[in-house]
Amino acid sequence: MTIEEAVKKYSPMLYRICVVMLGNEADAQDAVQDTFCKYLEHKGKFRDQEHEKAWLIKVAQNRCRDMRRFHLRHPQAELSEISASYENPEYSEVLAELIALPMPVKAAVYLHYIEGYKTTEVSDMLGISTNAVKKRLQRGREMLRIKLEEL
Repeated sequence: MTIEEAVKKYSPMLYRICVVMLGNEADAQDAVQDTFCKYLEHKGKFRDQEHEKAWLIKVAQNRCRDMRRFHLRHPQAELSEISASYENPEYSEVLAELIALPMPVKAAVYLHYIEGYKTTEVSDMLGISTNAVKKRLQRGREMLRIKLEEL
């Protein structure tokens, strides 16, 4: 697959992942761009398109983690800016609470419930056991339930 094809196919998904992980559209754009720079530098072969997709998600997630680690003082985007990139604005409250989840839980919840990956696929992408993914999903559901009941 050429870089142009990969960008066209995967950039919307990677952008959504990065926006949720970072809570800032400008940083999300940078993370997606950095992910594709790593893709250009990648020397190995991918087994198939799913392997390539999982590799891109993992690189994007790592880049987001690095950006959050080194840009703690960077201002957060307004929720209205983030929710504008989604088709259905009525999910803005859930989106705000999803963004507020701790990073490990947020990654598992987003990949499973928003992107639709199975727990085994999420465990492969995140490099953790399936049981760890299930536990993070359980914690995420509980945290979201508590927060949304308060609203």
